Amino acid sequence: MVAGFTAGLDLPPIMIIIMFQLIMLMLGFIIDEFIIVLMCAPLFTPIAVSLGYDPIWFGVLMIINILIAVQTPPYGFALFYLKGVAPKEVTVWHIYRGVIPFILLQLIGLTIVFVWEDIVTWLPSVAYGG
Repeated sequence: MVAGFTAGLDLPPIMIIIMFQLIMLMLGFIIDEFIIVLMCAPLFTPIAVSLGYDPIWFGVLMIINILIAVQTPPYGFALFYLKGVAPKEVTVWHIYRGVIPFILLQLIGLTIVFVWEDIVTWLPSVAYGG
């Protein structure tokens, strides 16, 4: 059903991958990272592979998205862990503001991996002769 929906969108394959990444980033705002993987991996990975993309590359993109998800307010578990060990004068809002540069850097990393697929696929291709 999802494959039929994406095929019906009549978008270039790269736009479908971008749409998948945005969906996973938005899901990170509201649900747990484990649930995102359980929902998105079985739906998105076969579509990405059928569009001709490397499954290792797509998996790394998903993992980077999950890494960002655990740090994005309001649901980011890592922020609550940090609040638990922070001094009492540090508020949740301090933590939310403090995590912004790290999220931006991770988004830059996600973009780099997205644009240059060889960063991810080079070592597996050397190790396994692909």
